[in-house]
Amino acid sequence: MNSTEAALARVPRDFDSLRSVIIERKVSMPKRLAQVAAYALSNPDEMAFGTAASIATAADVQPSTLVRLAHHLGYEGFSDLQNVFRARLRDRTLSYEERLLSLEAGPASNSDTELLSGFLTAASQSVARLASTIDGETFSRSVELLARAETIYLVAKRRSYPLTAHMAYALGKLGIRHQIIASPNGIDAEMAQFATRKDAVIAASFAPYAAESLAQAQELAARGVPIVAITDSVFSPLAASATHWFEVSEADYAGFRSLSASMALAMALPVAIAEKRRSLKRSSKGNAVE
Repeated sequence: MNSTEAALARVPRDFDSLRSVIIERKVSMPKRLAQVAAYALSNPDEMAFGTAASIATAADVQPSTLVRLAHHLGYEGFSDLQNVFRARLRDRTLSYEERLLSLEAGPASNSDTELLSGFLTAASQSVARLASTIDGETFSRSVELLARAETIYLVAKRRSYPLTAHMAYALGKLGIRHQIIASPNGIDAEMAQFATRKDAVIAASFAPYAAESLAQAQELAARGVPIVAITDSVFSPLAASATHWFEVSEADYAGFRSLSASMALAMALPVAIAEKRRSLKRSSKGNAVE
């Protein structure tokens, strides 16, 4: 193998590896390359389907910047880079029927316990990954911010909704004022209008990202309402609107993605907020006595 072949062999050939490389290098990337790299990770479907011209227009760069990014990352050209996004799409956009067919073709086809084991393994991998990567300081700052909020607003749709549903339950049981922005009569925007700078938001969204959640988070952030986000990428459009954010990468089994790590975080936050509020209340009483 010559030096060129060796270099190509080290180029990321799956989306997760490419994502890791971009995150690792983003600080040292030239401005325009970082701009299009951020767009690529936030819009992987467009990267898979689009032309160089359409992608460049959407990312607000010249088409040649896409080629420069590809070369910067070690690919032979833009088409070589685009193949990674197309492979991701083949892997991740299976319908539920296709996912079931995938299960039937795998080791779990004749074993209920094998299927259960697959889901449990994905769950444990997700939780272990979060345990090894979560930033304790970010968690503490988020808890401090949320504990001082007058009302905590909860924003999530689709796959992320169970997280806010659980937090609404826990916050209610803990006596913490909150409002989940999810109305059956379509007045979510009106509900969000009540949030002020004295409040805070917990928002959750994962790729391909719920457009309504992103719009609500952006509108709230624009009004100065602090946001704590749970999402899956440093380049997530939700992270861009957040005061603090957590990156949670969930494993999957046969295309069915886990929520285990995200749910663990969603369970920890309300309890930590309640404890912090009690601590702040004790401190306030102590200062008043002095």
